[in-house]
Amino acid sequence: MTAVGKLADFRALDPFFRIIEEGVAGLADGAHFFDLLAEDVVFEYVITVPGYPRRVEGRQAVAELYRPYGATFSLDRCYDLAVHHDQVTGVVVLEYASQGRAIPTGTAYSNRYISVLSIVDRKIAHWRDYLDPLAVFDAIGWPAAATGSH
Repeated sequence: MTAVGKLADFRALDPFFRIIEEGVAGLADGAHFFDLLAEDVVFEYVITVPGYPRRVEGRQAVAELYRPYGATFSLDRCYDLAVHHDQVTGVVVLEYASQGRAIPTGTAYSNRYISVLSIVDRKIAHWRDYLDPLAVFDAIGWPAAATGSH
């Protein structure tokens, strides 16, 4: 059993989970994405979108942030993984891309990411995330969606 319950709630993120699991294979322990995270993991969203938290602390808090993801986006695939690992510091940099669709608009969605992970005692202890916010805005129709106009 994984550290987070009701994994069916996260189905829209399955491609993301799989690429992260692949990226840290052999470096962090856990059968599922959430199991790879230390209980007190810290996530920082450095380049993100308005309204999204800049910092989230704890595995359960990350899960609750991601739980409603499927109401906004559904990922079809994540691909183009590059892994850069500093064996001395335990820092892993993952570069990857995603494709899917925005649920509210039906618009195709694709993005590129850089995630900088610190692994301590074979668990992800810290995560800094960077993405292209314009790709998110384009897919959800922002700012028109935010103002209610088209």
